Formats: sequence, C-alpha cells, structure tokens
Amino acid sequence: MALLNYERKYRIRGGTLVGGDLFDFWVGPFYVGFFGVTTAFFAALGTALIFFGASQGDTWNPWLISIDPPDVSYGLALAPMMEGGLWQIITFCAIGAFGSWILREVEISRKLGMGFHVPFAFSFAVLAYVTLVVIRPVLMGAWGHGFPYGIMSHLDWVSNTGYMYGNFHYNPAHMIAITFFFTTTLALAMHGGLVLSATNPGKGKEVKTPEHENAFFRDFIGYSIGTLGIHRLGLFLALSAGFWSAVCIVISGPFYEGSWITWWDGWKNLPIWHMGDV
Repeated sequence: MALLNYERKYRIRGGTLVGGDLFDFWVGPFYVGFFGVTTAFFAALGTALIFFGASQGDTWNPWLISIDPPDVSYGLALAPMMEGGLWQIITFCAIGAFGSWILREVEISRKLGMGFHVPFAFSFAVLAYVTLVVIRPVLMGAWGHGFPYGIMSHLDWVSNTGYMYGNFHYNPAHMIAITFFFTTTLALAMHGGLVLSATNPGKGKEVKTPEHENAFFRDFIGYSIGTLGIHRLGLFLALSAGFWSAVCIVISGPFYEGSWITWWDGWKNLPIWHMGDV
C-alpha cells in the first residue's frame, strides 16, 4: 500500500492517552496529540530560558554560553533565578519535553497497532539524561553536581568529573558501556552495509533477497542471526550502551568516592593470583 494511501487509513480517532478527540489531530504529516502540545510548550519555554540566561551573561559566543547549576551549598533547595534557579527550571522543561515525546510515541504506536519498542528504547536515552541531572545529584545531596548547559562548560564538566575519580577509563561500568557503544556501531554498520549491498546492487543488476544476506553471514562467520534477530540484537546493544553509561556515572560519587584506578587493587589482591608466591 502506498504511504499516502496508508496515512488516510491510519488517521482515525483513537489511541490517545490523554485529551481524547480534542487533541487527536495532525499538523501536516505530523501527529500532534496532547503530548505533542506539551512537548512544544516545554521545548519552547526551555529554549527561551536558555536565551534569557545567555542575555544575562557576558557573551553571545555559542561555544562559551553556559547555564550553570546552583552551587553545592544550596543542596537540593530551590536557588535564586540567576544563581542556578534558571538551570533548575530548564531541567524541568527538558524532562517535561522528553517525557512528553515518549508518550507521544506511545500514542502513535497505539494508533498503528504496533508494539512500544521505540518509546521504550527512547526512554533509555532519557534515563541517561535524568541520571545525570536528577538521580545522581539527589543521591549526592546537591543540584550542583549536575552538568551545566553549554558546549565548552559541559566538556569541562565531563573532563573534571572523570579525573575527579582518578581516571574514568578504569571505571568498570564505563568499560562495559564503551564496549556496547562500539559494538552497536559495528553491528549497525555491518547490518546497514549488508542490506544496501543486497537491495542496491547497481544499475541493471537484480535486487537480492534476505536469503542472500543470510548466506553471506553463514559463509563469512559460520552463522546468520537472521532478519528479525539482527534487529533484536541491535536494540539490545543500544539499550545496554545507554543503561551502562547511566550506571557508570551514578556509582561515581554516591557509591564510590575513591580512584577507579585503585578500585582494581581488590582484584589484584585476590588469593588466586598469589598461589605461586613463596
């Protein structure tokens, strides 16, 4: 069925979580819904507040603009507007926009009769953000442990936080997260390359089938995970990367305050490594 014909079929009432028929409408090709409205509201308000914060600073250089969290001395209290309160409101708007976007994806999935894999997957990215600006600061007792909203200031925060615990490359959860990120890149590149090589073989050549794709990997590595399997694997790898990236930062500070380099001394001191010592 052609896409435009299918759009007319699926643009029917129903599937909404909030608002019923009142918000059940489209703007051009985009479904809006109640959560589309709230997404636009929070995104617009948060963006406007960022520009307002920039106007109160001493530069319009996009590399140097920074909206900083409150000083740690404020703890978990509300801070004055220009002393971190702006950061708190912008963070609230960001979570509101991201959460609304997830629920909008749920409504679209309900309309199409699909599973909720896409909003579930996106929620892991939102979880990583919320871990940085809400969960970890709350566990450490101050909003000041969140990251600033700025390009260079954010990079400085990442560097400073990493070296605050010796070297983040020694963080075991960071190692797992990076491994999943790299593996996700490898799997997506191989999957995309395989599909393009089969369905876009060149002018005048026959388009190949999934059997050709499966045969390639059976000959290449001895096993083919299959058309459905590669997408399950890709989803697992991507979600694992986001999950372990959240774990690696939330355990740094709230649950472990030392150097990640010395954390490995516990492994080096296990008796099994010293069985041959005299």
